Amino acid sequence: MRTHKELVVWQKSMEMVKCLYLVTQAFPKEEIYGITSQMRRAAVSIPSNIADGFGRGYDKELIHFLYMALGSASELETQLLICKDIAYISDAQYQELDSMNSEIIKMLTALINKRKSFVF
Repeated sequence: MRTHKELVVWQKSMEMVKCLYLVTQAFPKEEIYGITSQMRRAAVSIPSNIADGFGRGYDKELIHFLYMALGSASELETQLLICKDIAYISDAQYQELDSMNSEIIKMLTALINKRKSFVF
């Protein structure tokens, strides 16, 4: 693989960012510096950390950044639940975004485990 753009997990996380931005546009304006900003930063952090780690060229650094992406995905998982519970997103929106995020978490975990087998 020559670039992070070839990674399916990066592609899926980019798609999730787009979906999340569209959903959060409908959030109350007073949340622009609250949950809206936090969710957007967590979502953007996922493909950004994948790209950062991949660009460094060493498996140990890649693993470190993949763990950071995994942490951001876990953070987003919690934020999605909060937004569903306070009715900022519908059950359908929650299901769609949570499903995307869960798939990304599984893919990141698998990629981390695969890369760890090369390093350790």
